[in-house]
Amino acid sequence: MTRISSKQASPRQRRRPSAVTIHDVAARAGVSVATVSRVINRKALVREETSRHVLAVAQSMKYVPNVAARSLSIRRSHTIGVVLPDVHGDFFSEVIRGIDSAARKASFHILVSGSHSDRNEMLEVLDAMHGRVDALIVMAPDVSIAALNEQLPSNLPLVLLNSTAADRDTLTIDNYGGAAAMMAHLYALGHRRIAFIKGPHANADARERLRGYRTFARRDASMQTRELEGDFTEHSGYDAVRSALGAGRMPQAIFAANDSMAVGAMSALAEAGLTVPGDVAISGFDDIPIARFVAPPLTTIRVDIEELGRRAFETVFLAIDQPVRRRPVRERLPTSLIVRKSCGAHIHQSNPVERQQIRRRNA
Repeated sequence: MTRISSKQASPRQRRRPSAVTIHDVAARAGVSVATVSRVINRKALVREETSRHVLAVAQSMKYVPNVAARSLSIRRSHTIGVVLPDVHGDFFSEVIRGIDSAARKASFHILVSGSHSDRNEMLEVLDAMHGRVDALIVMAPDVSIAALNEQLPSNLPLVLLNSTAADRDTLTIDNYGGAAAMMAHLYALGHRRIAFIKGPHANADARERLRGYRTFARRDASMQTRELEGDFTEHSGYDAVRSALGAGRMPQAIFAANDSMAVGAMSALAEAGLTVPGDVAISGFDDIPIARFVAPPLTTIRVDIEELGRRAFETVFLAIDQPVRRRPVRERLPTSLIVRKSCGAHIHQSNPVERQQIRRRNA
């Protein structure tokens, strides 16, 4: 597990023998220790004038609250546990960035760990975090909610990302709608042979994106579909295209269930001497930072990944701050189509001669 903190004390600071205590602040401010504690912890009403005076004294004395002592007194660690399928890759780093930026503003730290999409490892991580965090943000789209509920206390604030549960706060992405929007875009460009590189079978996001692809494809009998295996990694996108190259007629367009696989697919096509989008159009899902910098820039479905992380922290912070029984939060973040050059839309719109040449090659 990795602890991420916006402020890290140096070893010299931690060993300082003459550190200012809450008793020193109280003596200098001429108030009780309890009053200083109330001001610092913001746990009870204190007159505004007194509060300003205490804070000014504390700042002038460079007083740093003892986080461990505060945790014991108010039963909080000011730490949020974050458990993701992985901690590597652009998608997960953006989620972490969104959570961390929101946590810093609230003077919270985050404790991050990856489960490697393994149910047993996920449960071990949750067990290790028990008692060390005030709440949890968990992305486990391929782990059953029943398994999580068995492992966690019912009163521990928990936000699930891209999962659903009747009695828990959940934030999801409009995966189905995003996939349908991409299919509609490729269809409007004239593509009828559209292959789809799937994500992991057990992953809820991957299943919803596949459902969007299949549902749209069934609307027109002229559509020719092909589903290729993938696991959300660049390498699986590369392998999917290599297998398609050896299976005869290539599709006009390839829609990858995430951007990482789309990047791998583009690499395989380049190795085979095929151009994007001239020979095969490519599109992805997520709009990770690298998507706009590959050549050609990747057409994709945008998910505001950092916003997903930020909203996750805001939701779990609300659960901590208002522990009284309330209705679980249900929020679905919208997606949007981002059109770049990898799908050929720029050719379709502005160059009829080249468009006709591409049609003949794809016929």
